[in-house]
Amino acid sequence: MTPANDAEPPAGSRILLVTLNARYIHSSLGLRYLLANLGPLQAEARILEFTLHDRPMDIAERLLAERPEILGFGVYIWNLTQTTELVALLKRLRPEIRIVLGGPEVSHEYRELPIFDAADYLITGPADLAFADLCRRLLDGERPLSKVVEAVPPAPEQIVLPYGFYDHRDLAHRVLYVEASRGCPYRCEFCLSALDQRVLPFDRESFLAAMQGLYERGARRFKFVDRTFNLRIEDCLAILGFFLARLEPGLFLHFELIPDRLPERLKAAIARFPPGSLQFEVGVQSFNPEVQARIGRRQNNAKSADNLRWLSRESGAHVHADLIVGLPGEDLASFGAGLDRLVALGPQEIQIGLLKRLRGAPIARHTESQGMVYQPFPPYQVLQTRALSFEEVQRMGRFARYWDLVINSGRFGACRPLLLGTQPFARFLAFSDWLYARTEQTHRIRLERLLELVYSGLTECLGTSERAAGDAVWQDFGRSGLKGTPPGLRALAAGRQRTPPTAKGRLPARQARHAGA
Repeated sequence: MTPANDAEPPAGSRILLVTLNARYIHSSLGLRYLLANLGPLQAEARILEFTLHDRPMDIAERLLAERPEILGFGVYIWNLTQTTELVALLKRLRPEIRIVLGGPEVSHEYRELPIFDAADYLITGPADLAFADLCRRLLDGERPLSKVVEAVPPAPEQIVLPYGFYDHRDLAHRVLYVEASRGCPYRCEFCLSALDQRVLPFDRESFLAAMQGLYERGARRFKFVDRTFNLRIEDCLAILGFFLARLEPGLFLHFELIPDRLPERLKAAIARFPPGSLQFEVGVQSFNPEVQARIGRRQNNAKSADNLRWLSRESGAHVHADLIVGLPGEDLASFGAGLDRLVALGPQEIQIGLLKRLRGAPIARHTESQGMVYQPFPPYQVLQTRALSFEEVQRMGRFARYWDLVINSGRFGACRPLLLGTQPFARFLAFSDWLYARTEQTHRIRLERLLELVYSGLTECLGTSERAAGDAVWQDFGRSGLKGTPPGLRALAAGRQRTPPTAKGRLPARQARHAGA
């Protein structure tokens, strides 16, 4: 059935597909797969997406106004708490409505979750076809005996692609998530993809036809969720070639890359894209071979370093590399050495994340041997390990937050070399400790205040001369576009000319700041 892409869907559907996204800009690819594969029931179903800012009571009122018979919820680590409250409300108000759960957060270790007790059915694994089958049975009056449906992963050719169910509002205001394949051949134990048996690509021609449909409807920003986009080089080249043939201002593509797999043919294709059109998320996670072996991460560190250096320095791509704090057996010194090495390779952003123990992820096997202690509630973040004390983990949580505010934001391009010097980890850790001691804040620090703090931190904590720190902060202040000089920076104005603000141009805002455009 062809969706009415630009029409407001009718109210009063028997089946409602629901999730709470982190923000409005996000869209649920999973719910669109379920809708696309409902077959004859598609006309009796619709998607309703909310955000974490919506109150469960208000969402319940909105859902009950539709008078549904079946409610299907996509449950993730970020929305488990609110969805649990919402399901409890719905079952208290309308116990006759059948509530079906699915999603990664309830596909493993689910029996201990209150939401599992409250719901009627749970589908574990990829529910593309299993949800449609369960709905048919429920609407026909059947009551399956088993509360848990263990979905068998369907072959890609069995799945109807969902991209026609991105409507005009999604195209105009939301990130469009797409995938050319499912699965991951690697066994990194911190990731649920470690449970996959293989990579299953969608038919290339069918996928590209779907991308053409989105493109013709005005889509220009595509976020690929493939775990290993550059695993199958021929498919990777075909997709890049498809978009190269349609290259125009505003086209933006996001991919997740394996760091040690970048053959010359792929480099040549990447090099043809202009700045602002490609963003690569490159998972490094750790450069420590012993830690990598412990968690089942196969990575050629030398090749990874060469490829990251090439991407950062010789391509127009914006590189977002990932490191994880708290991996089993990795102490502060090992993490710091990895960060120093990664900084030297030149990625525009380094995302520093604290390890999370996802439900079902094999990393749980190290809990006892490595003294791993995690939060008992979402996001299940590591609290301490045998190699990192609780105080060190807290310290690194602040470090990660300040790194994102100052280094990753691109707002402090002139100050960055002074903050990091030749020992990025040691210097920024000292700055982070100083900044927290001064403010006791990691959030809600206005840019005006942050500029003042960076100047003070450079001079008071890191030993930078007032002249050098003043020149750098004044340059970053000029590029910020802020109106009016913050009181703490007025003394810097004497004898200095203000730098013009960063031009918006055709680059995404964050990329433009990093480029100094």
